[in-house]
Amino acid sequence: MQFAWLYPRLYPVLAASFPLGLWAGNPDRREIALSFDDGPHPEYTPDLLRLLDQEQVTASFFWLGCWVDRAPAVAKQVWDAGHWLGLHGYHHRSFPRLSADELQRDLKRTQRAIAQACQLDPAWVQHHVRDVRPPNGLFLPGALAQWRSWGYRPVLWSVVPEDWTHPGPAVVQRRVLDQVQNGSLIVLHDGPCGGRDVVKTVAQLIPTLRDRGWRFVTVDRLWDSIEQDALNPASPKPTAHEIDRAIDQMPKQMPKQMPNE
Repeated sequence: MQFAWLYPRLYPVLAASFPLGLWAGNPDRREIALSFDDGPHPEYTPDLLRLLDQEQVTASFFWLGCWVDRAPAVAKQVWDAGHWLGLHGYHHRSFPRLSADELQRDLKRTQRAIAQACQLDPAWVQHHVRDVRPPNGLFLPGALAQWRSWGYRPVLWSVVPEDWTHPGPAVVQRRVLDQVQNGSLIVLHDGPCGGRDVVKTVAQLIPTLRDRGWRFVTVDRLWDSIEQDALNPASPKPTAHEIDRAIDQMPKQMPKQMPNE
């Protein structure tokens, strides 16, 4: 089931309703961030790394701990290339289905996997690899504040072209170009779902977006670009009707199922 039409409608309502997460950067800067979920993948990620290096783009990767353990050498390549790292859970399990203790253990397990694969001090990883993006973007009210109390930074999205349904690079590019604006946080995938097209997609996107005047930055740069006391100052507060309508439109089933977990 495809929900590409829904995400642009949900984004402004959710971003205003849940300001404790990073949804986008400063709307006054010509900066955007490419982010990749569900890796590192032994087949898709190395080719993506070569392309990013060729284009001199630093991206952000939100990793599943299970794939870090399966492909530690690839994880090390991503780190050595200077890309920003974030957490996507150990398995691609919906965070609302986990208890608080289960989620904390899940995130810490992923941090340990990253520390081992990238040959980093576990204490350093605990304090610096702390950006968390929930699988499928799903979270419960109050969750973002809870994650912040644990020392994590919630990261969400502003552009979701639904590449995991394999609509083809041309369709993904059109969806991105229709939605991108200053500060956009773009979600793509280099894992089992979406990874097979990611290089072709990104190879088309980077020059097109550059030609339109945008600079590529990391998620960390987006955090730095906004005021910490008002993460989305330009977003108007939604009405109760808008919130209810957005909730009604949210998928009643998981939009993406991960194979081989």
